[in-house]
Amino acid sequence: MLILDMISEYRYPDGERIMRSALRAAPNIARLRDRAHAARLPVIYVNDTAGKWESDPKAFVDRCMQPDSRGRKIVQLLAPTPEDYFMFKPRHSAFFGTPLHALLEQLRIHRLIATGITSHQCVLFTAMDAHVREYELIVPSDCVGAGAAADTRHALYIFSHALMAKVVGSRQVRI
Repeated sequence: MLILDMISEYRYPDGERIMRSALRAAPNIARLRDRAHAARLPVIYVNDTAGKWESDPKAFVDRCMQPDSRGRKIVQLLAPTPEDYFMFKPRHSAFFGTPLHALLEQLRIHRLIATGITSHQCVLFTAMDAHVREYELIVPSDCVGAGAAADTRHALYIFSHALMAKVVGSRQVRI
C-alpha cells in the first residue's frame, strides 16, 4: 500500500483546499492501512516536502504534528508506525529519484494500492510509473483527493481507462 503526500504541513499554494480533500480521504486511508497492517502487508509512505529536501522522516513527521501545523489532524490519524516504510521524493512520481522500485522488488510486490494526494498529479504520475513497470494497480476512489473535485474525477477516469487500474471504494479493496 502506498500513501502519497499525506504527511504534510500543507503550507503551499492551494494547500488549504488540498488539505480539505485530504481530511476527507484520511479516515478511509487509515482504515485501509490498518487492514494492510493486520494482513502483514507493507505500507510505504512516499512524501514530498514542498520544495525543501528532507532526510529525516521522524523530524519531518514531528514538525507536521506541531500544534501550528495545518496538517496536524491528518498526520495524527496517519502517522507512520515503526513497521512502515517512509521515503522522500523529489518530484511528482514516487518512483522518480527514490528507491521505491528496488524496495518493491525486494518485497516481491506485484500489486499496488495507491492512495493520497493529489489525485491528478502525484498519485497519477506514480500510477503511470507503476503501470509501465507492470504492477497491478488498485486506486480506492475515496482514498485520493485534490483541490478540486473535477481534478479527482478526471484522474479516476485516467486510472481506470488508460492505466487499467481497478478503481473501487476502499471497503471493496481485497487485502
